Amino acid sequence: MVILTGPTAVGKSALSVALAKKIDGSIISADSMQVYQHMDIGTAKILPEEMEGIRHDLVDVLDPKEEFHVVRFQQMAKDALEQIYAAHKIPIIVGGTGFYIQALLYDIDFTEQECDSAYRRHLERIAKERGPKTLHRMLAVIDTQAAEEIHPNNVRRVIRALEFYRQSGEKISEHNKREHAKQSPYHYAYFVLNEDRAKLYERIDKRVDTMVESGLIEEVETLRRMGCRSDMVSMQGLGYKEIFAYLNGQSSLEDAVCKIKQETRHFAKRQLTWFKRERDVIWLTKEDYSSDSNFILDKMLSILREKKIINAS
Repeated sequence: MVILTGPTAVGKSALSVALAKKIDGSIISADSMQVYQHMDIGTAKILPEEMEGIRHDLVDVLDPKEEFHVVRFQQMAKDALEQIYAAHKIPIIVGGTGFYIQALLYDIDFTEQECDSAYRRHLERIAKERGPKTLHRMLAVIDTQAAEEIHPNNVRRVIRALEFYRQSGEKISEHNKREHAKQSPYHYAYFVLNEDRAKLYERIDKRVDTMVESGLIEEVETLRRMGCRSDMVSMQGLGYKEIFAYLNGQSSLEDAVCKIKQETRHFAKRQLTWFKRERDVIWLTKEDYSSDSNFILDKMLSILREKKIINAS
């Protein structure tokens, strides 16, 4: 297995296609939003012509009204892996959702305990009536580490952590740490593509401007007409919730665009913090290779040969 990840807007998609062509690979997306249909602009989804004939799994396959979470990702990715191995190709996991990558790489057990539906409804009501930050503060009281790792707006994961503690008496951070201590069942190389912070932030700002120019507002309006609501999992993606607020008259377009840029920069920073905690990560900083994708690709191929993931020839 080859993993290619990194912060948003760093250039993973193009590099992954070039790598796949070199090693006879097949790509599985580890992106929590590109899985959805009709959400192309705001997710910076790779276009069919950009795939250059390389198979991409978990891209453009779910309706925006469906829920997508780590357990479903893990199941779908494992199904894709079976097909890729059966075709004698090398799977390349590409995307910036570190939690999803970790779940697949270490085969983390997310076996659900019996749900206390009354408690879940109680927590959902708190989030709705008093705001997500109230719920997040409840988590911080019982599990400081989990609260640091889970964004306050990720209500679903905050609720899951609170439920886990109520049902098991154990902090979910301790459970995750124990699961993460597992050895991966895969022979893998874990690459993180990175870039100078100022350059990355400039790329993010330009990407957001391009999204708006390319029809992000119209895309969100279409989703709203399709019946998508701002509280749906799919609509929590960067760009979508802010434009939803604009369309609902809760902010100006200028404020919405500024917020998308700011939140995306913060997201990139959190992604890098996550990857720095991961084991056996191979960092590929673009400036070390004169920001030349061919040099970076050559380095990746050299490492894959050293690790005997691909043949020396």
